[in-house]
Amino acid sequence: MTLIERSFRERIVVVGVTLPPEDVAETEAHLDELGLLVDTAGADVVARMLQRRDVPDPATFIGKGKAEELREVCLEVDADTVVFDEELSPAQSRNLEKLLGRSAIDRTAVILDIFAQNARTGEGRAQVELAQLRYRLPRLRGRGMSLSQQGAGIGTRGPGETKLEVDRRRLLRRIAALEAELAELARTRRTQRKARRRGRNRSLSIVGYTNAGKSTLLNRLTDAGVLVEDRLFATLDPRARRLELPGGEAVVVSDTVGFVRKLPHQLVEAFRSTLEVVAESDLLVHVVDVSAPDPEEQMRAVRGVLSEIGAGEVPELVVFNKVDVAGDEAKRLLPDHPGSVVISAATGEGTDDLLVAVSDRLRALETVVELVVPYERGDVVAALHREGEVLVEAHETDATRIRARLDPAGVARFREFVVA
Repeated sequence: MTLIERSFRERIVVVGVTLPPEDVAETEAHLDELGLLVDTAGADVVARMLQRRDVPDPATFIGKGKAEELREVCLEVDADTVVFDEELSPAQSRNLEKLLGRSAIDRTAVILDIFAQNARTGEGRAQVELAQLRYRLPRLRGRGMSLSQQGAGIGTRGPGETKLEVDRRRLLRRIAALEAELAELARTRRTQRKARRRGRNRSLSIVGYTNAGKSTLLNRLTDAGVLVEDRLFATLDPRARRLELPGGEAVVVSDTVGFVRKLPHQLVEAFRSTLEVVAESDLLVHVVDVSAPDPEEQMRAVRGVLSEIGAGEVPELVVFNKVDVAGDEAKRLLPDHPGSVVISAATGEGTDDLLVAVSDRLRALETVVELVVPYERGDVVAALHREGEVLVEAHETDATRIRARLDPAGVARFREFVVA
């Protein structure tokens, strides 16, 4: 299901509304990004309109007078569709389409359309379809009379079911089927992650705003061969690769879908099983595009989504990328983010420092503990060698005394053998 026609380049008018506590400059920046999203979806922005309001109008979001003004603008530029930066309710979208005489959609619809274009794997396509159906379900009433007629065939005369009810039930069945399919895939992924954990592989997740350079960095570090394009949401399907750190330790590093301001809730829910890998990571490598107009705002947007998926407490290493094109901005940001690293994923500058920083941060997350293990528990000694870093091992009268570096999970697992 697509919401933007791609057989030709649609002409789009974008609309932004400044609501407290936002100011006009922020609204302008959001409209600039919406323009990039529209371009990625395959359409052209031919005009933009801004408005200041204390609260949205319940019927049209912008009020009837402004809607009439918007209609005149659309006629002047021969626009096909109007895209609002804020999410519209089904009633607002329906009312606007009547007033404007053309489609009225919101930022969420554009992002869903882009995801539908870029999903490649079966799981990715299922996740996007689920998000689209959840978005579409409450908007069925907005399709006009064609969805409110009763059936006319045998067995459908009389009160019967309306076409709207039939469509709603069909969507609910499809949503349930997709949820079951994705739940099974999530169980498989959890099993695979448990197997990696047993193999003592620490895990990193590369996170960041869309088009910040996450896939370029993964390719630079691991030769993953992930698609890299200078556009929003170029890659949706995550990749996991093995990476050797300077000390010889192997970790599993995963690339994730890029985040964006006002990321649709339907997408976060649909991709929740994929994003579980982020919440279960040992360390997040937060890639920030220092050439972006407002890197700090993008960082706040990313952290907001991380909190929403339960990854807000995972340790984070901030990596300022694209220093080759915006070195001065990187220098300005560094003092406010102690421990951060400056790199260029495109040229490789600073990636050696990044690997050292990752290794140091992972090591800092581990705890050095002393354990006394009875000789009859040789399995525990073997597990300590396998799952931790044994620093000292001494054989006493009736037990083995071991000093080892363990992560928090390892400390909890071997707690009965830990001595003060």
